[in-house]
Amino acid sequence: MYFVAIDVFHGFPHVFAFSAVLTRLSSLVLSIASSSCSNNLNSFSRSASILYHEFRSSKNFITSSVVLELRILSCRAWFDMDGERLLVKDFIRSSVVLENAGVCIRNVVASQSYTEHFIGTPVSARWNSTEATQLKDVKGFKGHDMLTPFTAGSQATDTHPLVIEKSEGCYVYDTNGKKYLDSLAGLWCTALGGSEPRLVDAATRQLKTLPFYHSFWNRTTRPSLELATELLQTFTARKMGKVFFTSSGSEANDTQVKLVWYYNNALGRPEKKKFIARNKSYHGSTLITASLCGLPALHKNFDLPVPFVLHTDCPHYWRYHLPGETEEDFATRLANNLEEMILKEGPETIAAFIAEPVMGAGGVILPPATYFEKVQAVLKKYDILFIADEVICAFGRLGTMYGCEKYNIKPDLVSVAKALSSGYMPIGAVLVSLEISDVIHSQSSKLGSFSHGFTYSGHPVSSAVALETLKIYKERNIIEQIQSLSPKFQDGIKSFSDSPIIGEIRGTGLVIGTEFVDNKSPNDLFPSVWGVGTIFGQECVKRGMLVRVAGDISMMCPPFIITPEEIDQLVSTYGEALKATEERVASLKSQQK
Repeated sequence: MYFVAIDVFHGFPHVFAFSAVLTRLSSLVLSIASSSCSNNLNSFSRSASILYHEFRSSKNFITSSVVLELRILSCRAWFDMDGERLLVKDFIRSSVVLENAGVCIRNVVASQSYTEHFIGTPVSARWNSTEATQLKDVKGFKGHDMLTPFTAGSQATDTHPLVIEKSEGCYVYDTNGKKYLDSLAGLWCTALGGSEPRLVDAATRQLKTLPFYHSFWNRTTRPSLELATELLQTFTARKMGKVFFTSSGSEANDTQVKLVWYYNNALGRPEKKKFIARNKSYHGSTLITASLCGLPALHKNFDLPVPFVLHTDCPHYWRYHLPGETEEDFATRLANNLEEMILKEGPETIAAFIAEPVMGAGGVILPPATYFEKVQAVLKKYDILFIADEVICAFGRLGTMYGCEKYNIKPDLVSVAKALSSGYMPIGAVLVSLEISDVIHSQSSKLGSFSHGFTYSGHPVSSAVALETLKIYKERNIIEQIQSLSPKFQDGIKSFSDSPIIGEIRGTGLVIGTEFVDNKSPNDLFPSVWGVGTIFGQECVKRGMLVRVAGDISMMCPPFIITPEEIDQLVSTYGEALKATEERVASLKSQQK
């Protein structure tokens, strides 16, 4: 069995125009099958290199807009115990990160069929539409000028981006006219879908009246003042005192750190500086918020996390509970571990604990029963502030206005963003408890001004849109609507729980996650080079649905306005994509044998 990882960017139909390439490569690979002699590897490398230069310089090759690069970086062979299997891995193009090569392109050549596996393999631009990968670059987007977030640098240079051109309700359309059901609500944010006229009108009115003014030095605008009042009224888990505006959830959580430090300095506790976050959490991508995240990808290559951030257990019961341990027992163990960490570091050094009510980007991880009650008891015991990161959960995502209501959390500070404006304008906010805001007020003569803020803090257009968004939530009874739709959504997806490649489907309200594992066990992971989660995501894209994939976890959180009929479509597409993924996994398993 032979696997070659080849970096193929767009142009699957054009591949057939290069039958000579396929034939000669097939011969190269299959020639190794006839012998276990490792000398054939050197021959393979030399021949592949010749092919690369021959076809790369071909005029027809270039004008076809196909990039089929056979630049061999490394070639290594190994034999299993009985000497019957030879694995050849060719990592192509230095611009492709090696650890992601298997996720981008894998299993290109297997067994007796080159073309079958070549055509069936995923392209490295994981979210490209099928049409975008097949068409020539007539719209001029390949090799674009953006450095796009959370994207391999080579993709911006060598592949077509999936360019979204239009939105309509729960759907978006790419530049080729392909329609997608947006099951991720943009990026967890377009709660009212992509064509709410009232939000467009609110922005237009404000642009005509006052397009911009800042909020520095006690100068501000009417929309930001009214929005602050409205936010304080909507949050009922605890009485809050003030609101600080930002342009994003990352900025909100970044502000939390500085605010907590300022608060402790005002109280004469300068040593109380450390923050505790949780493994697998996500809180943003600034220097500080990326450090708060419990995801290694946000630390690696950025020299993070910073020293004052600690990480405690991820509260994922299915994955981390001990044999015979109930959810309540699991929660007790995690709370005890948290207390041990606090005592080890010194309670006088711990400033705050930050948590999402439901962990979003970490895989839609719900807290186990009694978890937050026990954690809050520990924090209160040692005078440690609780920061609730409601950036994803707030405004109805979980079936309550805030996640704090659902899980009986009484935070000292709250971060919101995303659905605050339904994603129509960038805005975030920090809700500050009365106790903290009173200290900031009373100690201002000693510390001076709260010297923190952003040019766009409380931007009048963003604030006007957010105000209108909150009005719509209230007028249309969005919370009740979500509570009504949730069973259909949750039950529909969870009906696939018996799939042999699914370990757990978990969710609440209008957010759900699917974790792919082997043998239904959290301990039996699929080989990372298979990219099972990526395969599922691509199968969804083929069928006109966008999902979020992180490793072998798929996540969905559709707009709040999704209809029962659209949920039926979402569930049906999920099922079709799952079946195709099961077939791919079965094929990969048979090849592995």
